[in-house]
Amino acid sequence: MKKIFGIVLFAATLSTTSGCATRVYGRFGPPRGAMVERSQAGLVWVPSYNRWTGNRYRRVEGRWVMPPRHGMVWVPGYRAPRGRGFIWVEGYWR
Repeated sequence: MKKIFGIVLFAATLSTTSGCATRVYGRFGPPRGAMVERSQAGLVWVPSYNRWTGNRYRRVEGRWVMPPRHGMVWVPGYRAPRGRGFIWVEGYWR
């Protein structure tokens, strides 16, 4: 009987506390990394990313940029396997 009472009490505790843990967060404006309207033709969207500065990561916001040469495309950064782990390859023009 004690075992059943303990299980019921535990289930009741979980059901009441899970509702309290729910939180809703809101932001104003476009979500991070969202494309904004470009101001002129010929620009290419470079999405936002986190850049390592030597001691921590810094957010670099997405932006419209002019390619170095006509017809070039931006290749976003990606994680590449290296040895037993991964390395970050920064974005580049191709």
